[in-house]
Amino acid sequence: MSSISRRSFIGMAGTVASVAVLAGCNSASSSSSSSSSSSDSSSSTEAKVLTGGGSNLVYVITPSVSNPAFKCEADAAAAKVKELGYEVKCVSHDDDVNKQSELFDNAIADKAAGIICDNAGADATVTPVKKAYEANIPTVLIDREINETGIAIAQIVANNYQGAEGIAQEWVTAMGEAGEYAELKGKESDTNAGVRSDAFHSVIDQYSDLKLVDTQVANWEQTEAFEKTETILQSNPNLKGIICGNDTMAMGAIAACEGKDIKIIGVDGSDEAAAQIKAGKMVGTAMQPFFVIAQTAAEQLDAYLKNGKTGQDEKQLIDCAIVTSANVDKMSNFTFTE
Repeated sequence: MSSISRRSFIGMAGTVASVAVLAGCNSASSSSSSSSSSSDSSSSTEAKVLTGGGSNLVYVITPSVSNPAFKCEADAAAAKVKELGYEVKCVSHDDDVNKQSELFDNAIADKAAGIICDNAGADATVTPVKKAYEANIPTVLIDREINETGIAIAQIVANNYQGAEGIAQEWVTAMGEAGEYAELKGKESDTNAGVRSDAFHSVIDQYSDLKLVDTQVANWEQTEAFEKTETILQSNPNLKGIICGNDTMAMGAIAACEGKDIKIIGVDGSDEAAAQIKAGKMVGTAMQPFFVIAQTAAEQLDAYLKNGKTGQDEKQLIDCAIVTSANVDKMSNFTFTE
């Protein structure tokens, strides 16, 4: 198991009864216009308390909000930040590490009170988070962790291993424990891609009659997943299933498999996935509690700015919900209601 799966857990707060109405992100303008591994230097030095850059502005930095998961976390973080009395500025790095670096520089120039960030790379994000740390600005990382500890005040992510492992078991059952299958993987620079793939195989590889015939990297993208799946199908006429590292790639795979009985799973818990599960075109998904993660990040940033500590370990995991046709009606906007 990946080391992340052994970190401290926050109870699954995703059993929220209803989703709050989320405010838009760009309510304030700027005041001017990276699996876990720790650094010896950061872990051996007692962390200083960061008091913020001096303004009341919180930056929320995410990948493109054209992806509903990232839109949910941006909206949820923004709503909670404003509820707690701060101004908020939401911006997207579009998984471009150079753009992300510029956005951190902007936050520093704007003397931000803090930063909430779903980062663009486990290694590439270390430097900008260090710059914010040196500028006395605390950063909370969400969804994706970085390859260093001691420079962010919190790293709050979904329990990707638990989620992928759980939905893989549902897929094995749907496959009848036998048949040829393919895998679509996410960005290699994203630690989540490796964690989810490892978790899938921790379950699937126990069944000798399940045969992996092709693995392709589709970089979390729907169009790329569609194209890769078409190629896979041409070479593997007996394909019976596809495991996908996220729901966006699963949507591409489903489109390419139209008219075929291919058992497909994903990870994320998008409303698009819910619709495909209800339509019988997808076995299920592992719903990441983006809403809860983002609001938890805002609450912990606020606690840190007020008390000098979050009250939690730096590395935190929130469990995913395993969603199939049996319980899909309980999932909406990355929130699962028991």
